[in-house]
Amino acid sequence: MNEIIFFASFLVGVAFVLMLDLGVFSKKSHVISFKEAAAWSVVWIILALSFYAFLYSSGEIIHGISNIADLQRIDALYGEKEVEIIPTDFETSLQNYRRNLSLEFITGYLLEYSLSVDNIFVIIMIFASFGVREAYFKKVLFWGILGAVVMRFTFIFLGAALIHQFEWILYLFGAFLVYTGFKMFKESSSGEDEKIDPQNHPVVKFLAKYFSVYPRYVGSRFFVRKNRNTPLYITPLFVVVIVIEATDLIFAVDSIPAIFGVTKDPYIVFFSNIFAILGLRSMFFFLSNIMHIFHYLKTGLAFLLSFIGLKMLFGHWLKGYGFKTEYSIYVILSILAISIIASLLFPKKKVEANA
Repeated sequence: MNEIIFFASFLVGVAFVLMLDLGVFSKKSHVISFKEAAAWSVVWIILALSFYAFLYSSGEIIHGISNIADLQRIDALYGEKEVEIIPTDFETSLQNYRRNLSLEFITGYLLEYSLSVDNIFVIIMIFASFGVREAYFKKVLFWGILGAVVMRFTFIFLGAALIHQFEWILYLFGAFLVYTGFKMFKESSSGEDEKIDPQNHPVVKFLAKYFSVYPRYVGSRFFVRKNRNTPLYITPLFVVVIVIEATDLIFAVDSIPAIFGVTKDPYIVFFSNIFAILGLRSMFFFLSNIMHIFHYLKTGLAFLLSFIGLKMLFGHWLKGYGFKTEYSIYVILSILAISIIASLLFPKKKVEANA
């Protein structure tokens, strides 16, 4: 019951902030300025850090832990007995649990936030390929990300149930992440820019086959009728929303297994995912104009996925050598820092056009 109440309260809080953003600050479609994007990015980061502080001080509220038996049960279920529990000292054991839980959340959040960068690359290409006006970016991203929240919820708790029943699935996840990291590294090393063909995109073909698609954009509308007697059409802007949903579905296949390499607690997985996804929209506007500067980030993300995959494959062996949760965040921060510094020290050379 504690989990249900806390989870419902969390969703209500997230919905309130989203409605505040959409209803109060976005009554009209407009181009998001760098300053506005930066402000909202800071808001979401502060909210995530506040949630981290809450977990550090009162994390036991999520699972309703009130005694040493509860703590041992939850740690055995989700923590793989990583927390140092002293049977005769509940307060010290509880603080150890809070510290580990908050570390898992912030590590998972940082991981998901980092992987969102690659998602931003693709969203930029989608908007450019489909010719979406910049004034409508925010509305499209809002509904796209809202759908992503629902999909992530389904994926995470289904994945947690599968891992609980079949622990060997973690090894499949690990192998998949190593393969994905290697594939991403090859793509980033090739230096070739990815392209999206709107006419031949699978989602576009599917929607055109089963729905009536209006031939042009109609402002910020998703649906339109020619007149009262004609069927309801979906507009190209709605098609773009569905394309972004499909894109997030593909990214979720990478990112959700990755965060299960950090924690097995589905609630922490969900919370960290949601904070990262909700921050993605403001980060998109903040980074879209300077993304080209950090050209080594995709290479860094490839190493990041491979590291998490290897951690999942050799997790039990690593624990035998004292590999703790906080070590993961050190590795993640190091990879990101090296990627950013390398991008600044070795800027991408501009290809000179032939005369």
